[in-house]
Amino acid sequence: MTKSANTSDEDMLAAAKRRRRRRRLIRVSVTFVSMTLLLSLGMAWYIRKQRQEAEKLDQSVTRHEARTLRGHEHIVSAIAVSPDGKTLASGSVDTTIRLWDMGAGQTLAMLKGHGDAIWSVAFSPDGKTLASAGRDKTVRLWDVASHQNLTTLKGHESDIAFVAISPDGRTLASAGYDATIKLWDMATGQNLVTLKGHNDIVNSVAFSPDGKTFASASVDKTVKLWDVASGQNVAALEGNWLLNLGNYVRSVAFSPDGKTLASGDRNNTVRLWDVASRQHLATLKGHKRVVRAVAFSPDGNTLASASYDGTIRLWDVASRQLLALLKGHEDNVYAIAFSPDGKTLASASADKTIKLWEASRYK
Repeated sequence: MTKSANTSDEDMLAAAKRRRRRRRLIRVSVTFVSMTLLLSLGMAWYIRKQRQEAEKLDQSVTRHEARTLRGHEHIVSAIAVSPDGKTLASGSVDTTIRLWDMGAGQTLAMLKGHGDAIWSVAFSPDGKTLASAGRDKTVRLWDVASHQNLTTLKGHESDIAFVAISPDGRTLASAGYDATIKLWDMATGQNLVTLKGHNDIVNSVAFSPDGKTFASASVDKTVKLWDVASGQNVAALEGNWLLNLGNYVRSVAFSPDGKTLASGDRNNTVRLWDVASRQHLATLKGHKRVVRAVAFSPDGNTLASASYDGTIRLWDVASRQLLALLKGHEDNVYAIAFSPDGKTLASASADKTIKLWEASRYK
């Protein structure tokens, strides 16, 4: 056999091998594409099914009943109920605070003094003093009976996002856009200490029921626990927030027994934490936008969450199941507060209204 014939046979064999390889690659590619398509279709079906089930659940528990209070001329951004349950305080971007008769739903007084939007209001435990704070960088203390401004606390370098008063009524905590928390003596108005542990806006603060600890929530994606006596940061709860850089924490609240902490975040979720172990217990999902506020009922059995999606969700704390979806506001819900007897939930919204919900009906 000539050399040219041998070369021709080798070329033919090589060409045949290349064809077989191409066919195998095509079969593998087709199989891979088919499997990917099937997985994608399966995942899409699963997601669609989950969404449909969630929508069915939402529809089955949706409630609309509420009394509506009107009077503010702009966003109602803050709300608090007095310890005796008779008075409601609301703060607004219209720079005013209104005191309302909870039973009659009528305005009792309008408090003026802030120079800009009000972001937070809080009653003292004895109900005699109201604290308010906002964009004008000040905290104001008001006498509830006379409606007079008692004192103005200054020290923050930017907006004050939130105020909370300790259970013994002696200490006020203010959370600022300047990334600090300040503790104030309620009697003297003196700044006791300035806490610098967060590296971005502090959105919310809450005292534990025993007054020994307070929690703070920040745009830096953490919840921090602080010792009130020493002013030391004793823990940072971060969960999985580092996986989502947009997931800042907007709100915090302690359960009445102090064992559980709830936080609301920009990932549209509510997280439950074990205070003693600092461990994440559960994530409650359902809101479509940032969770702006969280609040436990006085008996600790129900957790309310308010969102920029315009809704309020009531959750059973033990089972972590949705009890009710409260719809009625026409814009973002900024704040919520339970009455001391747990029968009423008040909500404040960007639609300029306050709604009073019969929370006890949804247990």
